[in-house]
Parts: sequence; structure tokens; C-alpha cells
Amino acid sequence: MNFLPLIEAKRDGRALTPAQLQEVVTAFAAGQIPDYQMSSFLMAVFFRGLDAGETRALTLAMRDSGEVLKFPTSDPRPVVDKHSTGGVGDKVSLPLAPLLACLGFRVPMISGRGLGITGGTLDKLESIPGLTTQLGPERLVEQTQRIGLALGGQTANMIPADKLLYALRDVTGTVPSIPLITASILSKKLAEGLDALVMDVKFGPAAFMPSRDQARDLAWSIISLAIECGVMTRALLVDISTPHGRAAGNWLEVKEAVQCLAGHGPADLQTLVIECAASLLVQTDKSPGLVEARRTALACLDSGAPRAKWDELLAAQGADLDAFRAKLQVDHSAPVVVECRATEAGFITRCDARIIGEIVRDLGGGRMTKTSVIQPDVGVDQLAKPGEEVRHGTVLGRLHAATQAQAEAASARLRTAFACSPHAPLEHPLIVETL
Repeated sequence: MNFLPLIEAKRDGRALTPAQLQEVVTAFAAGQIPDYQMSSFLMAVFFRGLDAGETRALTLAMRDSGEVLKFPTSDPRPVVDKHSTGGVGDKVSLPLAPLLACLGFRVPMISGRGLGITGGTLDKLESIPGLTTQLGPERLVEQTQRIGLALGGQTANMIPADKLLYALRDVTGTVPSIPLITASILSKKLAEGLDALVMDVKFGPAAFMPSRDQARDLAWSIISLAIECGVMTRALLVDISTPHGRAAGNWLEVKEAVQCLAGHGPADLQTLVIECAASLLVQTDKSPGLVEARRTALACLDSGAPRAKWDELLAAQGADLDAFRAKLQVDHSAPVVVECRATEAGFITRCDARIIGEIVRDLGGGRMTKTSVIQPDVGVDQLAKPGEEVRHGTVLGRLHAATQAQAEAASARLRTAFACSPHAPLEHPLIVETL
């Protein structure tokens, strides 16, 4: 195809037809449009946007670029999923998926890799020895039917267009675009054949949407299109000024997710897990209201069944459970660990998620280019959180790095992520709005 006129049309602010967008997606997935031209098109979309009709056409074209999952309709278990727009330390999907399976849902979770400074569920999972996230459509359906859940990524047969665009957006500065985010998320979710979806839409300095208003706009974009396509959808607007939990970095976040499943994870992580589960219980009429749904979800988490389901998931996806359990017992698996300590006493008033996300990325835990190789064991843990009292010498966080020089440089940067005051700060809600 001659792609240049369409780039020029979007550059000049003209709307494209569904047929044109279908042709673009088909040609790009087939390797007929070079990256440099698609990068130009993405930048034009970033600045000019897409209207509702264009966003719908792009989403459906991306969904239909590969196979769509088909589940037995005779099975009464609702097919559900949760998706986050990405946040530093956001590992909610890891404990949530087995919890949902134990609550009587089917969870075919198709996830992505890290974008910018935000981690990706697939990168976290692949820090587990032996585990594969490359599950074809038939295997995704079979495993979900058999054990209640599967966690995989796009393959050559499933949403291939999104897989290619996702990687390109990450390295061309075109990630924080509402229509592109909407199309990327929903192309995956519509391909799963969902009955219900809960969205975790982040805002703050470390999110793609800096303000609450922008996050609300993104949430409504996703909700309205998802419902139009037959998927009952709700969204939580979540503040990501501070990392979720106390760890950021692929393997370190897996360890924290397992702690949550074992009943002693961070309070903010558990809050998000329970709230997402409760929302889906209400959305699918499995619970009459959120208060009862929260009690049901918390009782299930405390029962230990989701922790056992987690191991069942790992075994189903090829993980070496002995190696996994042995790695969990080790304090750290990165070559070097350096503690960053407080130089003054008082109350933590800021733990800047953006700075911490940039540190993890620069240590090798995120991507700088499409071909970057992730270092799974680097990152930060034992983070102090706002409202906590510290003394001179209190650990603010630990840096896990490949070399001593990297760890020491990152430690100096990590200290700038914190602010301290003689007075305790006001508490701010984690979930600020539900749509």
C-alpha cells in the first residue's frame, strides 16, 4: 500500500475511514510498512488524536489481526480479566488472577511487557525459572478451562498488530495517547472473549496520565468502547505518586506478589487486589454489593487456596517449582545489593514513583530500545512509604544491581526520591474514584 497519503492525512488532522485503518493494521502486521513510517504515523496520532469512530476501527482491526479466543458457552463461570494502564511497582495482576480463579471465574489474562518506566506482567513472570508466557490460543483456552486461569502474551496468532505497535510506541515517545492506549488494551481484552473487565487506571507523575482528569478521560474512553463491544466494564482511578508495595523490579515484584498470596503482603497491594476482585463479583452478579464482595474476596485470599492456585499456574506453564521455591528463599539474586539510608529524622512525605521507575529501568529492569534485554533480578525493595517515621540511618530502600558502581550511583539517585518532614503528612486515598 502507499502509506504516505494516510500519514499526511493524519498529520493534517483529517479522519481516516475504518477501511483505511483496517488496511494500515493488516499491512503493518504483514511487514509491508517499515517501522520508520509507522513511527511517523504514531506521532501524528499522538498530536492529532483519533475520534471515537477511528479508535473503534483501530481497536477492532488490531483484535482481528489474529485469532480470537472462544470458550465453551455451557460453562457457567464468567470469563473476566483486569488490566492496568501501568504503574511503578504494580504487580496486582499476579495475585489477582489466582484469586479470581478461586472465586469461580475463568481468567485468560493476555498481558504486555513494560512500557517506559512501568513494568510489564510478562517481564515479571519470565523472571520465574522455566516459566513460559508463549501460549497459543488453543492452549490458553484449554488451560483456562482446566485450572481457571492462564497468563500469556500476544503471539504470532493473537493480536500480532498490537504486539508490534506496543514495542514501537515504547521507543518513539508515543505511549501516553488515549486512543492508542485504548486500542492496545481493548484489542487484547476483546480477543479474550470476556464477559467483564475491571480497569485499574493510574494517574500521577509516574503514570502515562499525569492528572486525575486525564485518567478519567482515558477510563471513559475504554469503558464506553468496551461496553459498546459487549463487555461489562468498570474502572478504578488509582494514584501512583508512590510505588505500589515496597518493591519495584521484575523478580522483586514476583516475591512481593507471593507474599500477598500468603497473607502478609503490603496493605496497598492487598487493597487493590481485593477491590478489583470485588468489582468483578458485582459486575457479574456473583455478589449483590461491594461490601459483601470485599468480604468474600478477602476470605478467599486468607484461605490459602489462591496461593496453591498460583503454584498450579506455574506448573501448567512450565516453571521449575523447585527452582522457584529455592529462589524465593534467597534474600537477593542480583550480584550486588546496596542499602540507601536516611540522613535525617522525621516522617516520609514523598516516595517519588517516577524517580524509582527511572532507576529500575536504568539498572536494566526496563527497556531503552526495542531490542533491550531485561535484567530480571535488578530493582529496589524495602522502600519506605509516606507517613512512616524514620531516623538517621533508617533504610529507605535497597538497590539490587549488576555492579557495585551501578548500585552506588542508583543509591544516590534513590535518596532524591524521598522527602522528610518533622510532621506526619495527611493521608491520601489510593483509589480516588470508581467509574
